[in-house]
Amino acid sequence: MRKLFPLLLALALVARSAAAQTALPPLIDRELLFGDPEISGAQLSPDGKFLSFIKPYHGTRNLWVKELKAPFASARPLTNDQARPVRDYFWSRDSKYLLYAQDKGGDENFNIYAVDPAGAPAAGQAVPAARDLTGLKGVRVQILNVPLADPNVLYIGLNDRDKAWHDLYKLNLATGAKTLVRQNNDRIGSWVFDWNDQLRLAARSNPDGSTEWLRVEGEKMTPFYKTSIDEASSIEGFAKDNQHVYLATNRGAARDLVEIVLLDPATGQEQPYQADPLKRVDAGELLLSEKTHEPVYVGFEDDRMRRVWKDKAFEQDFANVGRQLPGLDVRPVSNTTDERLWLLSASAATQPSVAYLFDRQTKQLTKQYETWPQLHAADLADMKVVRYKSSDGLEIPAYLTLPKGVPAKNLPVIVVPHGGPWSRTAYGFSAMHQFLANRGYAVLSPNFRASTGYGKRFLNAGNGEWGRKMQDDLTWGVKYLVAEGLADPQRVGIMGGSYGGYATLAGVAFTPDLYRAAVAIVAPSNLTTLLNAIPPYWEAGRKQMYARMADPGTADGRAALARMSPLGAADKIKTPLMVVQGANDPRVNKAEADQIVVALRDRNYPVQYLLAPDEGHGFARPVNNLAMYAAAEKFLAGQLHGRYQASMSPAVAQRLAEITVDPKTVTLAAPAVVSK
Repeated sequence: MRKLFPLLLALALVARSAAAQTALPPLIDRELLFGDPEISGAQLSPDGKFLSFIKPYHGTRNLWVKELKAPFASARPLTNDQARPVRDYFWSRDSKYLLYAQDKGGDENFNIYAVDPAGAPAAGQAVPAARDLTGLKGVRVQILNVPLADPNVLYIGLNDRDKAWHDLYKLNLATGAKTLVRQNNDRIGSWVFDWNDQLRLAARSNPDGSTEWLRVEGEKMTPFYKTSIDEASSIEGFAKDNQHVYLATNRGAARDLVEIVLLDPATGQEQPYQADPLKRVDAGELLLSEKTHEPVYVGFEDDRMRRVWKDKAFEQDFANVGRQLPGLDVRPVSNTTDERLWLLSASAATQPSVAYLFDRQTKQLTKQYETWPQLHAADLADMKVVRYKSSDGLEIPAYLTLPKGVPAKNLPVIVVPHGGPWSRTAYGFSAMHQFLANRGYAVLSPNFRASTGYGKRFLNAGNGEWGRKMQDDLTWGVKYLVAEGLADPQRVGIMGGSYGGYATLAGVAFTPDLYRAAVAIVAPSNLTTLLNAIPPYWEAGRKQMYARMADPGTADGRAALARMSPLGAADKIKTPLMVVQGANDPRVNKAEADQIVVALRDRNYPVQYLLAPDEGHGFARPVNNLAMYAAAEKFLAGQLHGRYQASMSPAVAQRLAEITVDPKTVTLAAPAVVSK
């Protein structure tokens, strides 16, 4: 009987798992979630004659263009970059050029390219020639201003002279000529131009971590506003009088949430403009009309998006659109210079983005395309907000997605912490949430302390708490789901990238009994080596990173970093682990992955390692993403008994074989620096 009982129990578990899986929606092919969208990233040309968009060409996402009213079948490709997908682009103000940034293999050293949308391909070529306007190596080009007054130029930042600080240049789009406007000898992190495209303001990052706003008057720069290392401020734009500015700030003990004030840089005097009327979240986007120079709305990213409208005509138009698209969050994407035509994106947790063209004159709303037309709301799982108390009583807001078709009880769970960590998770369609929920998992994404958007007290509560209370905020999320009966405590996994990858490693190192599977993507394992290797162009934020983590320049700081580093507790890890890394990552160097893999290998603990030689901080190429997620879902299913898609295309299978690394072959360039 003793031998029979385990067999009966195993059969019962298999039967329960099979019954649950049959009630789930059909398995969604991972290519529909992580492959190339059919069409994405559309933008209107400023003159309203063309619609540009991103679509695969010869297997890689490239730029396409069509006449606005022409069918998409008539569109033609403008680029044929097979090394990297085109991800971000914009129009020149006169609609003569499409401009895009591109790096090499994910190294984040971006150059600016221009292509003529009306250009004809050269003989034997399929697309017009794209011109590299900056043509620099090892330099990160910044786009600082796209002037309306002079549409043939861009203002850009170049760190070719000083890797840490960008000099200000004027770039001629027709010739590629670069003219130095301002050499940056003053630790300037950003420049602000007025409505006439004149340089007026600058932000200086002081050595103590404070931010100082300066008036630019010829060669003279005069301070007029300052926020400390624990505060935030940003110029949202000039007011209509071209003298006052809209400043987002949380300066002072009386302010917790970021609000927008109207400030006079000449005197420093400010007056209130807009704070969250519900007193819940920071003020977000301030949309300013380039036609009237008046505010349109202030956005607030709460549980879902909210707006306070400033322009009543716009408010009526968006209310009209909202009535036609109930339940969807509608966001402006681009518009014509005359602001008559607007391209809008409408989406929800169960509705990937759909693009619409709205004519403010005729009030006509016309659907353009669906980003993922093969994904159907009936198969997708909704996202809801939950709140729970952490170890010290702090309330943590989180987004929870439950699998469809099965009871919300005793489910396997994947915790997905966001990156940053100084960012946040927001409501909306999430390929990751849908992927995991479709495989049968409940998915929890907490906005742990240090997340942005909830005020500076919540943000600063994360200072010095990497791997500690920030990690508790995840742990207590699992406890909440278990107490609610939603989670099976024996089937909890964690998966995240960047800081989310660190939290994954910290979870298995510092709470080794909590998780049964972990996937760490571009994950810092040793905070000392992480900080020692940050890119030079992050100099503006270095002091703040030290304040929020620990200062490696002090003995106490080094000791704290060692305590918070998962590498130092690698001997405690007993959770099956998959490590994923881009070889060219300039933020989280390959050494971070190598160190943790070697530490586990050397104690004969199994670890899976995927290393893409053509990627940086996160994967851009779909074939790499598909290979990673194919491996990850099979790995998670093996540990947590969810379901997975066994099939994959020959190209993905080949790529998975190519990026899979035998831990026995990993060597360290130098001994890891870990103090105990």
